[in-house]
Amino acid sequence: MPLDSSIYTLSALRLDGRRWNELRRINGQISTQQAADGSSYFEMGNTKIICTVNGPQEQKRGGGRDQSNEAKVEVEIGIAGFSGVDRKRRTRNDKRIQEMQYTISSAFQNTLFTHLYPHSTIAITLHVLSQDGSLLAACLNACTLALIDAGIPMSDYIAACTTGSMASYADKEDEADPLLDLNGSEEQELPFLTVGTSGGEDKVNVLIMETRVQMARLEAMISVGLDGCKQIRGILDGIVRAHGKKVLQSKVS
Repeated sequence: MPLDSSIYTLSALRLDGRRWNELRRINGQISTQQAADGSSYFEMGNTKIICTVNGPQEQKRGGGRDQSNEAKVEVEIGIAGFSGVDRKRRTRNDKRIQEMQYTISSAFQNTLFTHLYPHSTIAITLHVLSQDGSLLAACLNACTLALIDAGIPMSDYIAACTTGSMASYADKEDEADPLLDLNGSEEQELPFLTVGTSGGEDKVNVLIMETRVQMARLEAMISVGLDGCKQIRGILDGIVRAHGKKVLQSKVS
């Protein structure tokens, strides 16, 4: 059933009870998998991700020796068949998965201090347990927590979120108010983009738009997205600090 976007006004509530600039419930945990060098569990609404990090470790010998003086970030995403409504099984060759893997790898390749680990590999594995919008953003946030848990130096957190435009058609240009952190139903009906930043709002690491939108709406969408990333960065920092405090208390006792 198509969404009735006419109810989205700045004074009204969205279908899930949020206002236009409110995030969904966000929950995160660190060190959830003891067998991995770093791990995390991240919830963004009903989107739930498990992330594990292995490495840095020596690269496996292939046909030729790698002459790079930096570590290589490899990302693998597995989406459970029961994670979505359509129950569609996605393979590694799925175009959508490959695009996400490349985006995540590129983002962290430029954020991690890979020059400290020449001829090495940092392997990131993501397991999608449930998806209800903001999948790429949730994966980026989960990776940030897992890499911090693994103790790999990085310049700053990468915090990501989605933002959309309320009106779906060009004839409703005057009603095109931005929306923050879209859920699955909203993503199916509204134009949206994913933005990821580091250093608060200083640097944009990821900016992906998978739908078409009028240029006049783009500035407002990006502005709301940057503000959302700033909020999520504060949440990620709180998760890391709470975990660090817990570790210190366990060692003292």
